[in-house]
Amino acid sequence: MRTLHVRRLGLVEYADGLAMQKLLVEARARGEVPDTLLLLEHPRVITLGRGAKEANILLPREELERRGFEIWETDRGGDVTYHGPGQLVGYPVLDLKPDRKDVRKYVASVEELMIRAARDFGVAAERSAGRTGVWTRSGKLGAIGVHISRWITSHGFALNVGTDLRDFAAIVPCGIGEAGVASLESLLGKAPSMAEVEKTVSARAGEVWESEVSELSFELRTVSVAVTREDGRVLLLKRAPERGGFWQILTGGIEPGESPLQAAAREVSEETGFNGELRDLGYRHSFALGERLLFAEETAFALQAAGEPKLSAEHIEHRWCTLEEAEQLLPFAGLRRAVRRALSSAMPLN
Repeated sequence: MRTLHVRRLGLVEYADGLAMQKLLVEARARGEVPDTLLLLEHPRVITLGRGAKEANILLPREELERRGFEIWETDRGGDVTYHGPGQLVGYPVLDLKPDRKDVRKYVASVEELMIRAARDFGVAAERSAGRTGVWTRSGKLGAIGVHISRWITSHGFALNVGTDLRDFAAIVPCGIGEAGVASLESLLGKAPSMAEVEKTVSARAGEVWESEVSELSFELRTVSVAVTREDGRVLLLKRAPERGGFWQILTGGIEPGESPLQAAAREVSEETGFNGELRDLGYRHSFALGERLLFAEETAFALQAAGEPKLSAEHIEHRWCTLEEAEQLLPFAGLRRAVRRALSSAMPLN
């Protein structure tokens, strides 16, 4: 029997999700990992597939950005779709060689996975002739958009659990104007927990793809700290060349026995010499790192400081940046959002 690794990742920035899929597809092609299913949520984002029509985005891009939507063009199939909080996104990275090399059967298997998962919660979902995804009497419950290269899959499906369906008003979902959208919450009156849905989807994936499911946890648990000044600038640190040589805010690993808050306080003291009251930004996200493909969960904090940092050997340079400068220099989407949240929360109330 095949092995299917399942990773429950929580919140993942869309850009970081694309990066982790790329790393995972490459590792799968080299035979370093088995088939893997990533289960996660994205912040509000509109994605355009290869067949997308710009007219299916119904609001100006400036208005969408003001409302907190990102917009991404992707290499998946399909038209325009939406991801956001309360929606379970699944990215199966499967090697369809040698005996599953049939695109239609693969798409049908993804539909079957969502149909079975919905049934577990008492929802009758089904296919609709000529349309991908899964449907209910009230509208589309789950969308599909896949990419297959060298018979290895990426992208996948989005199942509406407790999704705010009003967000779909920004687009024509999948280019089908006459069809509505539904969620488990809208159909049941109350949304099941995301953990319950993830558990069900994981089990049904094992059935549909005839695989033994093994759930993996994070290899790393980390913290980030956005150190800000009264003038609205944020501290960026440049890592030493042997540590990557890129710009970042302060980050570090959580040591055994530490809480995220304790780890953040230790890292601030060790890497900058600053001290003070740390603010939890209420932002926890996941990402993947490097060729060894380590998955990390990171908790974000902020600290307002004065003076100049005392750098450790990990960093060779620092600078105080505006938000715009920081967003240009920071390589990870999660760090960029942490900076935005830190600067926003540090602003005095009028």
